[in-house]
Amino acid sequence: MGGAGRMRQALVEQARDALVPRQAARVGNGDIATALAVCGGAVLASGLLAARWSPSPVHGRIRRDYERLEKPPFNPPDSAFAIWGPIYAALTVSGARLWNAPPSPARRRALAHWFGIQGLNALWMWLGFGQRMRGAATLEAAATTVNAVAYVEAARRVDRPAAWLAVPYAAWIGFAALLTEELWRRNRGRVE
Repeated sequence: MGGAGRMRQALVEQARDALVPRQAARVGNGDIATALAVCGGAVLASGLLAARWSPSPVHGRIRRDYERLEKPPFNPPDSAFAIWGPIYAALTVSGARLWNAPPSPARRRALAHWFGIQGLNALWMWLGFGQRMRGAATLEAAATTVNAVAYVEAARRVDRPAAWLAVPYAAWIGFAALLTEELWRRNRGRVE
């Protein structure tokens, strides 16, 4: 095998190590591809739906509404939201590891929380910015945080690396929930 062949083989083995838990039975390349397609597709759909209602500069009305809100001193700058790219990548790998783990009730529970993350992310943005229902978004943010922590715990019981990959999401979502509550509290008497 030439240098390019050895490099390709090394990359395949690194990908397998990243996407397949050690305790998994024989997992083929097709299984890995399916896990990436399902988990990557779910994260992509969630991210696109959430982005649709985000207060980014490309969403005129939503952005204007967001700019008019009274914000807490710990409100991050727009550039901080670039963290979503690495978080989405980590969630994809976390989900793929669980997808490739041996079937069990613990795996099913962890995957249910993982898919819950995807739906809750989109719902949160839709409620808070798309519908301007900041009180409902605050309640939904609390539910999202609880689900994120439950996911980390459920994933830990199946595959520790999958759980660790979700810790940054749980931390960021907890902060975002606090920010959502503050936006609601500071602006609930305002007419929009």
